Amino acid sequence: MSVLAFRDLTLGYDRHPAVHHLNGEVADGALLAVCGPNGAGKSTLLKGIAGALHPLSGTINRAAFTAEEIAYLPQAAELDRSFPIPVYDLVAMGLWHRIGLFGGVKRADRARIDEAISAVGLEGFEARPVGTLSGGQMQRALFARLLLQDARLILLDEPFTALDAGTVADLVALIERWNGEGRTVIAVLHDMDLVRHHFCEVLLLARSKVAWGATGEVLTPENLLRARRMCEAWDESAHVCAPELAA
Repeated sequence: MSVLAFRDLTLGYDRHPAVHHLNGEVADGALLAVCGPNGAGKSTLLKGIAGALHPLSGTINRAAFTAEEIAYLPQAAELDRSFPIPVYDLVAMGLWHRIGLFGGVKRADRARIDEAISAVGLEGFEARPVGTLSGGQMQRALFARLLLQDARLILLDEPFTALDAGTVADLVALIERWNGEGRTVIAVLHDMDLVRHHFCEVLLLARSKVAWGATGEVLTPENLLRARRMCEAWDESAHVCAPELAA
């Protein structure tokens, strides 16, 4: 069953397309990697799915999910770590959709927060300000927050950038756990070896769709070369194009 559908979707900024004329569907419980060269529109697509960016044209049908059922983790560079908040409170923010901004944290909630912190290996870090965490520790804390959000659709934008191999392995295990629970996970990734080993479906993007399907059939040398050449040839000053001009 399809839970997301893109119909002639064009996304961009100031009328300049970053993703154009994308068509396709995401099945319920999919484990989908979005891959492509730098500047391919991968992050833009996730922002569109999350509802943070409205289409220039076409549609995204996400009617299978309420807003509370979508969890979105942007790139680390987009996160403000200067705000003076301890790890415990950052993780607890995952409960906001259920208890509200000013709702009280009950004993059962505290137990869930403790379990989430333990699940990502951050026991003993509860009182640490997030600004003192390493990149890997911060990403673990954000994954703990995602655990508490209990979302049916999880969007991850380059979640493993600059992380050590041990942290990556632990977080991949969490992603596979979510997928095993029937959740739909879409992740923007650059590590092709990781994608080949852990993701069964890939959307290869280069401003427009290059290929979409089973990982082994999509991540071929021919498709990867085509994606790189399409991005290199892209006109950054182009306006929204007609569908028949899309590759």
